[in-house]
Amino acid sequence: METKDQYLSEISEIKSMMERSSRFISLSGLSGVFAGIYALFGAWLVFDRMYTTDGFFYNRAYSGVYNNDVLFMIGVAIGVLILALGTGIFFTTRKAKKHGLKIWDSTSKRLLINLLIPLATGGIICLILLDKHYYALVAPATLVFYGLSLVNASHHTYRDIRYLGLTQIVLGLVAFMYIGYGLLFWAIGFGVLHILYGTLMYFKYER
Repeated sequence: METKDQYLSEISEIKSMMERSSRFISLSGLSGVFAGIYALFGAWLVFDRMYTTDGFFYNRAYSGVYNNDVLFMIGVAIGVLILALGTGIFFTTRKAKKHGLKIWDSTSKRLLINLLIPLATGGIICLILLDKHYYALVAPATLVFYGLSLVNASHHTYRDIRYLGLTQIVLGLVAFMYIGYGLLFWAIGFGVLHILYGTLMYFKYER
C-alpha cells in the first residue's frame, strides 16, 4: 500500500515538474480581478464625460468636435493598462516567490511573445482606426485582438485563459454588429469578464 502511494506521489511530483517547465503558472487570479475593477472605473470615467442626451459618444464622433474627448479616452485607456500591468506584475511576482518559481525564463518568454504578436498588431490597427476617425470600431477591435492574444498565449500558461480569449473574441464580434455601444461591450469584456475569470482562477488555483 505504501509502495502504491509512493508511486502516486512520485507521479504527481513529476507531473508538477513537467507543468512548471512547460507552462507559466505564476499568473494570479487577483491580478485579473483588479484589472477588471480598473477597467470598469475607466469605462465609468469615459461614460461620465462622453455620454450625451443624443446617445453614446461614438454616435457623434464623426463630426470632429470631440478631439479632446478622444485624447481623454486614450489617456484613460493607457492609465487602465498601466495600473493593470503594475498590479499583474505585483501579484505574479508574489505568487512566484511563494511557490519558489522563476518569473523570467524560457516559458515566460514564449508566453510574452505569443501574447504580444496579436496584441501589438491590434494596437497598430486601433491607432490607424483612430487616425482615420473610425472611433466606433476601436472598442470592438480591442476586444477581438485581445481575445486572439489570449488564445495564442494559452498554450504556454493555464488553458483556462483560452476560454476567456474565445469569449472576448465573440463579444468583440457582437460589438461590431452594434456600433455605438462599444463602451458598454468594452466594460463587459475588460471589466466584468476579467473579474469573473480572476475570481474563478483564484479559487481554483490559489486557495
